Amino acid sequence: MLDHIKADDVKIDLISGMRLIAHDPLSGFGGVGEGMSLQRAPDGRRILWLAHEGPPKNFTGVDVTDPSRPRVIVQTDLPHNMVRSNSLETSGDLMAVAYQTATPGLQPAGIELFDISVPENPRSVSFFDCSGPYSRGVHQVWFVDGEFIHCAAGAADFTPRNQLDDQAYRIIDVRNPSRPVEAGRWWMPGTAEGDDAPAPERLAIDSGFRCHNTNVYPARPDRAYVGYIDGGFYVFDISDKSRPTVISSFNPNPPFPGFAHTLLPLFGRDLLVATHECVHDDGFDWPKLTWLIDARREDNLVPLGTLPMPSFEEYRHKGGRFGCHNVHENPPRDTALQSETLLFSTLFNGGLRVHDISDPLVPREVAAFVPGAPANARVPATQINEVYVDENGIVYCADRHAGGLYILELDF
Repeated sequence: MLDHIKADDVKIDLISGMRLIAHDPLSGFGGVGEGMSLQRAPDGRRILWLAHEGPPKNFTGVDVTDPSRPRVIVQTDLPHNMVRSNSLETSGDLMAVAYQTATPGLQPAGIELFDISVPENPRSVSFFDCSGPYSRGVHQVWFVDGEFIHCAAGAADFTPRNQLDDQAYRIIDVRNPSRPVEAGRWWMPGTAEGDDAPAPERLAIDSGFRCHNTNVYPARPDRAYVGYIDGGFYVFDISDKSRPTVISSFNPNPPFPGFAHTLLPLFGRDLLVATHECVHDDGFDWPKLTWLIDARREDNLVPLGTLPMPSFEEYRHKGGRFGCHNVHENPPRDTALQSETLLFSTLFNGGLRVHDISDPLVPREVAAFVPGAPANARVPATQINEVYVDENGIVYCADRHAGGLYILELDF
């Protein structure tokens, strides 16, 4: 396996408020998806688990006990090139991995649970099947309490009216990890065959009315915060997991061009952070923004504004996507930073940006990192896809296509 590259050897287009301390090309398979999770292993080591954007690799484990010297310790393969494992999460020594197929009806399409108590030897514990004639399986998993997986998933018994609407919000009970069972599900009314509600009006750029991120926190275990792509953002009451109930929603689509991705609650401040993912190259679906929302009345969400963005004219033609993707989601584990004033967000060719939202009406960019285009990438620019910040303020971000893992420390 390739060793990590010295930070001084990485070409950097822009950096401020932080310092690059390491870079790892992940043994030549540097395309990373939306899954990053930091495990404290039983022997005390710190293992960063990364889901890959697509085949041939499934997931990679990187020893970051010394974050200045990352080391790949395990890298696994997918069973075939028509499946991806874009998302993963760890809870203790258990890891959930999402499998989504390229077209409906293929397998494996579901969630695999792994025992990672020996990180070099992940051991499959069970597989929860989400395949079906109209299902591509699972796009995203959220698993932080060791008991329930919240996910965006198809199902054998779910028939969408439009194939683009194939993934509902599903809750999976894994209190017995060897026998996972569904606890509940919800889909946007009008999107499934047999619904009484009318079908929703399609957007001009039609990405589908289906689930994406499904965040649930121990601070409010009776609430789920869900991005539903073209359907906007939802706050759910899940005190009865068998019947998720909508409390409120925020949906600027249209006139905005859809793809609601993440809804992050900041409980101590009665704020929500909502990201719209850019999914097209060269600014075709601009603007893709990150919203700050007043949630003092959770049944009446009021947008306050958006985070400042780099210049559209400067970045739109640099190559690939430019616009929001995801934020550090304050995962409730002891190896993650929980901050209600700093937002870490990924903007594809706009790199990684850090904003101070102490005053949510006047958010300020306080740090930025834009590496140069990685070798062998599909486009002539970085595509920073995902970010995770540990409890010590060490920042891990990764490229979508080829660049691998970048590790930084804050300097402000």
